[in-house]
Amino acid sequence: MKFSPTISLLAMGALALASCSSSKKGTATNPGKNSSTTGIEYNTDEGMKVSSFKKIPTGPGLVYIEGGRTVLGTMEEDVTNTHDNMERTVTIASFYMDEAEVANIHWLEYLHYLRKDSTEEQYKAALPDTTVWARDLSFNDPYVTYYLRYPGFRYFPVVGVNWLQADRYCTWRTAKVNENLAKGGSSSKGGGLFGKKKKKGDDAGAAAAGSAEGAGALANGKGGPSIEQGTSLPNYRLPTEAEWEYAAQALVGTQEVGNENQEVKRIYPWDGRSTRNAYGRKQGQFLANFKRGRGDYAGIAGSLNDGAMITDYVYAYPPNDYGLYNMAGNVNEWVQDVYRPLSFQDVEDLNPFRRNGVSDPEGKYDKKGYQSLIDDHVRVYKGGSWRDVAYYLSPGTRRFMAEDSATATIGFRCAMINAGSNK
Repeated sequence: MKFSPTISLLAMGALALASCSSSKKGTATNPGKNSSTTGIEYNTDEGMKVSSFKKIPTGPGLVYIEGGRTVLGTMEEDVTNTHDNMERTVTIASFYMDEAEVANIHWLEYLHYLRKDSTEEQYKAALPDTTVWARDLSFNDPYVTYYLRYPGFRYFPVVGVNWLQADRYCTWRTAKVNENLAKGGSSSKGGGLFGKKKKKGDDAGAAAAGSAEGAGALANGKGGPSIEQGTSLPNYRLPTEAEWEYAAQALVGTQEVGNENQEVKRIYPWDGRSTRNAYGRKQGQFLANFKRGRGDYAGIAGSLNDGAMITDYVYAYPPNDYGLYNMAGNVNEWVQDVYRPLSFQDVEDLNPFRRNGVSDPEGKYDKKGYQSLIDDHVRVYKGGSWRDVAYYLSPGTRRFMAEDSATATIGFRCAMINAGSNK
């Protein structure tokens, strides 16, 4: 069959138009010169400002946690008979998490800037309760004085911090990191926190002093990075319970490429049923800082098992398969969620989270009549601590405490969304 020259030219023109149309489809990094819906040119007096976009840098201290499907809940016998962690299949979106617990040196930095940029009232409100170490029938008095401020404890996890204080720290950290990002440039290579080398005086100036207003000003681009430009980091925050448990499981280390079945589970954040290292030169050594049994916090002199009578260096013990340290033991960690016994059954199966005042109202729990400890001001903590037995090292175990209370066994780490991604 023969085609006329006219028909051939029309066909070629249609193909060219289709090709042009396909090549001009906008993307996040290349939205094009003109709007694909109105035709109005961007970045003109009339048109909308569309800035160039490059992937924002990973926030300091964070590691990437690839999300996916998992089963939340107990991997151990429910020895406490609370039945509050029944198994549930969920999907968790990818996110970022601090590779280690927030340490004393980080909290002292926070106090430094609060004293410098904020009110005395805010500074005092951020002071950890160091008396959490005091015990009537135990001589822990030196820790009351020295644990937070003595240089030898700099990289031990901060304790004596309640949930409210930890939440405010996340707000301050967001503002401070974005302030530093505005001073130090974008993600170009080189020295400094975000690529460019720091100039003299970069640490000067107000830090937003831990206030939500300061964080909002930065996010809105008032003198700094903005969300629309893609130059500000998302908020640091406490991880949700589901995110924390998923990160602690670290089942990414058990998966074979191309196998969509999750055939291996873990009791702890590592392989095997033991709390000891089963391989290599460190075979037999404990993999976490916990209480082995009644009165045994560290073993015997000359052969200490976990090597720590109290807390330990935040980078002690091998990290899990996501590169996270001490997701079992050392200190328990605050998470965002309000506690309810039926959270695992009630919450949605995509990014599950229990927030204040949603379903299962506190009025059902007789706290005033001393028949319950539950209300909208109790928060979940997870992970086990230097003072807990091995049962609490399992990621599925969960406990709760009032959000304005603190102990020597609870600390925290921060998390952040994976902005601009559907994974």
